Amino acid sequence: MTITVTLVIIVITVIFSWLAFNNRDLFLKFMHYPYEEHRDKEYYRWVTSVFLHGSWLHLAINMFVLWSFGTFIESVFVELFGVTMGRINFLSLYLLSGVFADIPTYFKHKNNQSFSSVGASGATSGIMFAFALLLPWEKIYLFGVIPIPAIVAAVLYLVYSSYSARQEAGSRIDHEAHFWGAVFGFAFTVALKPALFTSFLNQVVNGLPF
Repeated sequence: MTITVTLVIIVITVIFSWLAFNNRDLFLKFMHYPYEEHRDKEYYRWVTSVFLHGSWLHLAINMFVLWSFGTFIESVFVELFGVTMGRINFLSLYLLSGVFADIPTYFKHKNNQSFSSVGASGATSGIMFAFALLLPWEKIYLFGVIPIPAIVAAVLYLVYSSYSARQEAGSRIDHEAHFWGAVFGFAFTVALKPALFTSFLNQVVNGLPF
């Protein structure tokens, strides 16, 4: 089996999450907790929280999404930028999407002792939107059953995340992270190779049914 960055991320995330499941102090020290990030300048949590999860189901879903889309995106990046820079750019896309996803809730909740979150959802959202940029009309399967074009799924995802973020009082799900991780992933990939945006627009227009 070829050792890819995607596989390495999955292995590290599973191990780190498993350790945190069995060590509450570890979980508390590395979760995204805006109040302590602001008070003690613990900005490292923006990275470490990406590798933590609230449950085995939470972990399994995020790692399945990463494996499903990440292997393809990584291979495209290697083709576009070469092996070394392709892997570096892919890792940067993943980690920076996760970091950028945490920043809005940092500012929103930096004085709120009750808010915290964990998970790779912001990072995987960035990977998913890089996929939508590259192949907007490619079918993906909602709930593993319903086929839907990637561009349509992307728009619905943003609408849902935006709506849910406004309704999430008391929720442990950070929908804002999903939204901003997705936006960053799309923008970062375009910034790496601006010609991809022209290709994206052409594919969207040419794929319209009218």
